[in-house]
Amino acid sequence: MRTTDGRRRLPAATAALALLLPLLTSCEDGDGTARKPTPTLASSSSSPSAPATRSSPLVSEPPATSPAPSTAAPTSPTPTPATPTPKPARTSKPKPPPAPTRLSMSTATPGGKITLVRGGAPQEFTVTLRNGNTHAYTRLRLAFQMEILFDDDPAADRPPQDGFTLERWDPATGTWRPEQLRIANDYMPPSMYEGGTPLARDAVRTERYRLRAQAKGPTGSTPLMVNLIDTAADTRAAGAILPHTTTRG
Repeated sequence: MRTTDGRRRLPAATAALALLLPLLTSCEDGDGTARKPTPTLASSSSSPSAPATRSSPLVSEPPATSPAPSTAAPTSPTPTPATPTPKPARTSKPKPPPAPTRLSMSTATPGGKITLVRGGAPQEFTVTLRNGNTHAYTRLRLAFQMEILFDDDPAADRPPQDGFTLERWDPATGTWRPEQLRIANDYMPPSMYEGGTPLARDAVRTERYRLRAQAKGPTGSTPLMVNLIDTAADTRAAGAILPHTTTRG
């Protein structure tokens, strides 16, 4: 825009800016130091012909970088030593209880049988009692019996006990003592016997006996029956048989 004298008139905004610049350059701080002028960004509307300028940021941030890969070797964890498992204490197995055993009885004699001669020497035999582990006895008694022998001798001439004598060895006195021998063809119930001696569990007892045939009496063969009577219970606890034969000399 030009004036009447032909000079070019500045726009009002530009003239005002020209008046302010000397003042900004002459301002000082309170301590007398001249203050640097602060750059003022011109508005794009103040001068249509001034190109728009882009200001740089005051603080520039460093470009983002990816972390550098670690070159340190990975450390493996230190293995923990295994704790040894304690072995269980060896314990001995309990012994099983012994098998139950019962009372038994056996007889023995030379040759396995009794062979007698009328008027001759007696023959010994033994009776062994072996108790088991299940029961202790308080009264046991041995009972001996033979059946009647029949021969050509008249019955009136028979001696008592058919002429047989039974004896038991007494270790306390060292002598033979008479023992009862029943001669009969019937059966005597256990309840009719009395007396007896005790026998503990697992106890073993052997007794000695001898049988003699007197000069007078019948001959023949009949077994000697040996019965073990529990007189405390009135029962027959055991039994055995010895073959027997008597002849004349």
